[in-house]
Amino acid sequence: MRRNIDARCKSKTKAGKPCRAAATEGGLCFFHANPNKAAELGRIGGKSRLTSFDRDVDPLPSLDNARAVRDTVARLICDVFDGKLHPRVAAGLAPLMHLQLRAIETAGFEERIAKLEKRMARLQAEEDAKPDRAELASHPPPAVPLQPEDNFSWNDDDAVQPERDL
Repeated sequence: MRRNIDARCKSKTKAGKPCRAAATEGGLCFFHANPNKAAELGRIGGKSRLTSFDRDVDPLPSLDNARAVRDTVARLICDVFDGKLHPRVAAGLAPLMHLQLRAIETAGFEERIAKLEKRMARLQAEEDAKPDRAELASHPPPAVPLQPEDNFSWNDDDAVQPERDL
């Protein structure tokens, strides 16, 4: 059995192609005959699919360290599971929390690098203040003359004798 081609809507779609919907008595499909009805029905359908979520969700805490971000992610997971938070909201927050975590890590690295650079500069300054070994060798310490009260005596018994093989 072949379909009757005349039973199709005589209007065209937004793309310029012939509408393939079944025609009513006036030769147009229901939506081409009533152009505002599609938007009205779409609103009604959207309202019926709307699920209500509690707006009593606690505000997000300050996310200034990795532990706070971790705890907030855990809380969001529980809120989605319990139906307190729409999954799309949680999905929108996830990349932002990831970005915040990376920023916290980067700031931590920058602080550590700054401390290390400060320490390196201090050690370099201390090293620069010390005299060089070559400089010390070229300038031996001044000889101190012996004073009469210094009793130095040298005996052969005090001298160290080399060991001999027996």
